[in-house]
Amino acid sequence: MVAAPKTLALQHAMPFGAQVTGDGGVRFRLWAPAAREVAVTVEGASFKMTKLEEGWFQRVEKAQPGARYRYRIDGTDEVPDPASRSQPRDAEGPSEVLDPRAFAWRDGDWRGRPWREAVIYELHVGAFSSPGNYKGILEKLPYLRDLGVTAIELMPLADFCGRRNWGYDGVLPFAPDSRYGRPEALKALVQAAHRAGLMVFLDVVYNHFGPKGNFLHRYAPQFFTEKHKTPWGAAIDFSNRLVRSFFVHNALYWLEEYRFDGLRFDAVHAIVDDSPVHILDEIASTIKHRFKGERQVHLVLENDANQARFLGPGKFDAQWNDDSHHGYHVLATGEAGGYYKAYAEAPARHLARALAEGFAYQGEVSPFTGERRGERSAHLAPECFVDFMQNHDQIGNRAHGERLASLSESSVLKCLSAILLLAPSPPLLFMGEEWGCRQPFLFFCDFAGELGEAVRKGRRDEFARFAASADPKARARIPDPLAEQTFKRSVLRWKDARSAAGREWQAHYKALLDVRRAEIAPRAFGPGRYAMLGERAFEVSWQGGLTLRANCSEETIDVDELPKGRLLWGAESSKRLEAWTASWWLA
Repeated sequence: MVAAPKTLALQHAMPFGAQVTGDGGVRFRLWAPAAREVAVTVEGASFKMTKLEEGWFQRVEKAQPGARYRYRIDGTDEVPDPASRSQPRDAEGPSEVLDPRAFAWRDGDWRGRPWREAVIYELHVGAFSSPGNYKGILEKLPYLRDLGVTAIELMPLADFCGRRNWGYDGVLPFAPDSRYGRPEALKALVQAAHRAGLMVFLDVVYNHFGPKGNFLHRYAPQFFTEKHKTPWGAAIDFSNRLVRSFFVHNALYWLEEYRFDGLRFDAVHAIVDDSPVHILDEIASTIKHRFKGERQVHLVLENDANQARFLGPGKFDAQWNDDSHHGYHVLATGEAGGYYKAYAEAPARHLARALAEGFAYQGEVSPFTGERRGERSAHLAPECFVDFMQNHDQIGNRAHGERLASLSESSVLKCLSAILLLAPSPPLLFMGEEWGCRQPFLFFCDFAGELGEAVRKGRRDEFARFAASADPKARARIPDPLAEQTFKRSVLRWKDARSAAGREWQAHYKALLDVRRAEIAPRAFGPGRYAMLGERAFEVSWQGGLTLRANCSEETIDVDELPKGRLLWGAESSKRLEAWTASWWLA
């Protein structure tokens, strides 16, 4: 007789927010050091909160899950709870009392998967299917599993203002945006993914709050500092102990209450912290200690500064490797504008170094910025770097959101994907990539008034420095980020996946991922070494016996001898590297 799955009732305990006490009461707690007095309004009735030390206000009141509440600051402004678990009426509406223990988790035996098994599929919940919600993803779990994906990565869910957004304008980091479904539906998705053997990661943003719906300046200006700036607004003051606690708890909250298998931390190069212990180190050590021996949890950075110091055992598992992407992209397209300038002279060499050593820039001067970039990374294992040919940024931050299938040839992309999907670094795919999707993924948001106009103008001005958009008429053709049609154009057309071309691409990706599952994922590989075989051809060998030979040019190249081992992928034992081919051997 099969034992019933272990059932869990989960709640992350935190010092702020609304917490159901279990006796018909709710503890409301707010950190508002700039407020003289605070009241909590619950279903229309107002109750004065007790002022405690260090700027805390608290009140325990009779209330049921589902009750709507706000905080009234100094008798005037009513604001949502910054630690709200649910916002049914958008980010500026009332918060909802939620009892997270009401959801019965039935995946208690799930322990996660080893990091080296990760094949990550990044998606935007609203644009992945129509209608864009958690149920739409749940229905595609068998498809993703059969393709060879082992992890889904959701773009940010923190509640934002408006009907549509990429997610990086979130203002309530504990409340998954209601546009995609109830919190219980998100938990059901994670649980279903676990039952299918899939991990689920969440993208979180700790470098800024969005431009609308953030009221912290009104009652807790200590959240911010004028000492540092970010490209998106006021910098968060991580020297403040309670501010640090807010974000440490947020990371733990997603992992405990929603049982996410990992987090991706957005643009941490924009986090400035002069504290003795950097906030990133505190978050990593806290999480690793919390889940040690319980289940596998993985932490990934996006860090344009290429700071290897944050990576390794007991730290962050990996970093998104923009260097490898830029090498792939320049090889595929020949583009040399913007940041691609730093890779245009020798894209194959940059890619080879990134595959072997992690970063292509490990302290060298970047021709794009004229400044040194990066730290030594050659000592790190390849699993410390998440590689990709496409992601939301690299597609959506183009003026017209073009994907590689619209910018390059199939033979080129099939060669490069054979490198990406069999290299020991965990690969990441962006939704639809596996069927050669040609739809754009555009930047979209939903702001009104002056803010909306500023976003629209800023988006077009951003591309004025690019030759293709230098002419004002060309910039006028850039899709309006505020238009609903811009969002609709980005929603995946799944019928394209069923076309002959779509099925051919899927077969290619599945064949590669089958080899990865059988031959690459079960083995641990150490750092690599690379050698150039020509201007656009190279060989990379990793500790553990894996060797790649790739020719990313239009010319055939002769080589002296073959690598040792058996052929995993590519041309049968030939000493000629044909144009746009990649071959893999395992000793």
